[in-house]
Amino acid sequence: MQTASTNICERMCNKSIYDISWLLNIPRSTVSGIITKWKQLGTTATQPQSGRPRKMTEWGQHMLKRTVRRSCQPSAESIAKDFQISCGLQINTTTVCRELHGMGFHGRAAASKPSITKCNAKHRMQWV
Repeated sequence: MQTASTNICERMCNKSIYDISWLLNIPRSTVSGIITKWKQLGTTATQPQSGRPRKMTEWGQHMLKRTVRRSCQPSAESIAKDFQISCGLQINTTTVCRELHGMGFHGRAAASKPSITKCNAKHRMQWV
C-alpha cells in the first residue's frame, strides 16, 4: 500500500477519488478521508492524543489483580493502600473501582446460605 502523500499527489494531478482508489487499490473512503484531512490540517500526520493518558499500565493492572485475589473481600480503599505499598504508585479509590470493573470484578453481596446442622438436616429430610 502506498502512502498518503501519493494520494495527495494524485489528487493534485486532477484525478478523481474513484480513480485514485482504483489505482492504489484502497477504499474510496480512505482516499476521501486523507484528502479531507490534508485540506483541513495541511498534513496527513496523526494528531496528538486528546485527553489525559491512563494512569494504570498493563503491569499496574496485573499487580492490582494480584492484590485483589490475595485477600478475600477487601474494600477499594484497602486495595488502594495495598497497591501503593506494593507498587509505589499513588492511586485513587475511584480509579481502583473503575479498573476492577473493567477487569470483571464487581462488588456484590455474597449469597446467604443456611447453616445445616444435624437437626436442620433431619427436618429437611422429613420435608422432602
